Amino acid sequence: MTRNLIYTAFFFLLIGFAVAQEPKSKKIFNGKDLSGWKVPKDNIWWLVEDEILKVRSGANKKGSILWTEKEFSDFIIEVDFRFGEGNIDSGVHLRNMDQIQIGISGMKKRDMTASPYIPGKGYPVEAEGIAELLKMKDWNHLKTEVRGMTYTCWLNGKKVMTYTSETGKAKGPIGLQLHSGKVMSIDFRNIALTDLSGKENAAKGE
Repeated sequence: MTRNLIYTAFFFLLIGFAVAQEPKSKKIFNGKDLSGWKVPKDNIWWLVEDEILKVRSGANKKGSILWTEKEFSDFIIEVDFRFGEGNIDSGVHLRNMDQIQIGISGMKKRDMTASPYIPGKGYPVEAEGIAELLKMKDWNHLKTEVRGMTYTCWLNGKKVMTYTSETGKAKGPIGLQLHSGKVMSIDFRNIALTDLSGKENAAKGE
């Protein structure tokens, strides 16, 4: 009986250790202001209200990218997004100009949400089943896992794309895009990052 108790205690100890070692998601948008992000000069595009990051094009249709102050290597980035008005062309930049599209592609002239846009290559693969998954008038959840140069995306809980980049960087900031030449609005919330680098200080940018 004593031996069984010892085995049981050891088993739960191992489970507790494994759970403690699992990477944890951390918010990188606090819902109050743009702390932790590089706010562009004369910012008129990125506004925080009611825990929502509201993105609005300006009168001159100038584009903007909101970059994190810190850099990351391997990670999972999760965002909720909701389409507003206009021709939505946005996305999430992954350590450089490699991007996961949100909305209408100016190149393809159709919705390419969750597909990778790679400068110089365009859209090498297209996310699957987006038309059935995408909610045009409600919040959507986009999850992107970045391991090495491989990007994997889930939209509203379903895996829709995997792509391995030849032009990605090993480390860099994360960015949210407002495309130039558009009159549009899009909202973001619950922006969170899970560090997959295996280093405790990686998510701190150290």
